[in-house]
Amino acid sequence: MDFLTDFVPTTIKPQEIENKSFSIIDQEIGEHPFDEKQYKIVQRIIHATADFNLGKSLIFHPDAISAGILAIQAGKNIITDVKMIQAGINKSRLEKYGVEVLNYISDEDVSEEAKRQQVTRSIIAMRKAVKLNEGGIYVIGNAPTALLELIRLIKLGEAKPDLIIGLPVGFVSVAETKEELLKITTPYITNRIRKGGSPVVAAAVNALAILAVNGPVK
Repeated sequence: MDFLTDFVPTTIKPQEIENKSFSIIDQEIGEHPFDEKQYKIVQRIIHATADFNLGKSLIFHPDAISAGILAIQAGKNIITDVKMIQAGINKSRLEKYGVEVLNYISDEDVSEEAKRQQVTRSIIAMRKAVKLNEGGIYVIGNAPTALLELIRLIKLGEAKPDLIIGLPVGFVSVAETKEELLKITTPYITNRIRKGGSPVVAAAVNALAILAVNGPVK
């Protein structure tokens, strides 16, 4: 088999490549504890990362999927901790419901306040987000300080997200912050390991958007 002449022409259509990738994932994932809707999230995350261990590490609050779908269908905004996630989310499906994907990390007032208080911009961005948005889906893939601040604001009654996708990546305070997320009653999608990141949470949002477009929550 000549790779260039035999393989490439048969997989040149993007949808065919995606379908083939999902088929491979289905064949290789083996046993897992996820229900049908949860698996759609897991499948797309594995597709984005080629990491089965990461996909199988996901932990879903019992209401996570329904909360996320209903939030999208109700036009609730999506707030990200970094612009990279904002760029990775497919906006076309969300526009149907009037959902905006927002990020405040580079706002001038956020930068100035972070300097004044000598804290991270991620912390101040979360404080600004909860003041400007009622509910919504908070998507955190990079900054554990953003996730920890959001949890703090929830405990104070100052934030009431519909769903938190909390999958920051890294080595410092990441696993510990995820453990704190597991203790609250707000619906969440997270894991207990260091892995996560922008492509992971963007893939989760994109999967939720597809589920939302496909019909009502059952």
